[in-house]
Amino acid sequence: MKITIQHLTKAFPSRNKKGQPVIAVNDMNIEIPSGKLVGLLGPSGCGKSTTLFMLSGLENPTVGRILFDEQDVTTLAPERRGIGLVFQNYALYPHMTVQQNIMFPLTNMRIPAEEAKEKALDAARLVQIEDLMARKPNELSGGQQQRVAIARALVKMPNVLLLDEPLSNLDARLRLQTREEIKRIQRETGITTVFVTHDQEEAMSICDIMVVMKLGIVQQIGEPQSIYDNPCNLFVANFLGTPPINIFKGRIEGGKVYIGDEAIMKTKIPDQEVFVGIRPEGFIYDEKGVLTLKVDHLEVMGRDKSVVSVHPSSTKPTVRSILDSDVKLPSKDELKFNLKPNKVFLFNAESEERIL
Repeated sequence: MKITIQHLTKAFPSRNKKGQPVIAVNDMNIEIPSGKLVGLLGPSGCGKSTTLFMLSGLENPTVGRILFDEQDVTTLAPERRGIGLVFQNYALYPHMTVQQNIMFPLTNMRIPAEEAKEKALDAARLVQIEDLMARKPNELSGGQQQRVAIARALVKMPNVLLLDEPLSNLDARLRLQTREEIKRIQRETGITTVFVTHDQEEAMSICDIMVVMKLGIVQQIGEPQSIYDNPCNLFVANFLGTPPINIFKGRIEGGKVYIGDEAIMKTKIPDQEVFVGIRPEGFIYDEKGVLTLKVDHLEVMGRDKSVVSVHPSSTKPTVRSILDSDVKLPSKDELKFNLKPNKVFLFNAESEERIL
């Protein structure tokens, strides 16, 4: 099922500090290919959950259209859209067994009991909880409850599956395990899936396509690795990456890019003030390198070695450089580095748009 979003806007009547309506989603235009897992990614308040609720029919757009394939579903009731929805808190019925929870949508559709039980068991097998069918939600772990919620959403084989921060209540180990399960289930079913998260690592690991949002506006759309390698602006560069990108105040002068007094690279871009973004993995230790950093401490993390340092032009308290663990570093207060060109980005200091 292809999803097309055209000029989608949602304004709430509540007023901001300037007395204007709050615009949660602002003129969104996206086409989601059939059978893909798409992540809506951004910080709290960026409009990603509001977008999901408009796709589900729980919120009505102020402006714009939503199409599932060629059908305009903008004003359709949720139950007529052919969607499955998994909420952040799972929303399971505590007095029902796992089987009854999964069967609930089918019961509402008046599907015969035996057929509903068979379909519920199929959905349970898909999420690997078929041995939990007689339990109540309070007898399940958080991860198991989450699987029940997904099974309930899948049992009627929806055209579109919508997941609203489904992993946020799980611990780190379960999050890792469950996101792999979500990807497996999505691939096996081929259902077009929209996944809301504020966790960029989570989105990058399982999504076919990412939509990065800020204050209701789509910043960039693309494959996760492509966005990481080619951020369109400073916000996107800052938001993606663990550890995050290092940002320096710099300038272009006479065909060279400067951080402080050090020329780090040549360029044909006209003279201007810039922000220089350098990914942590973009540093190469070299005693004759172009950039000098004052070392604070080292962190050895098995296969990697992290040099935590400071620089007067950095916009953040520390600069983090990731090196192979077998790189030998001298015991000095200052170290010099060369830079990998494909890990260095330049952004206009005023617009924060990427210029290199």
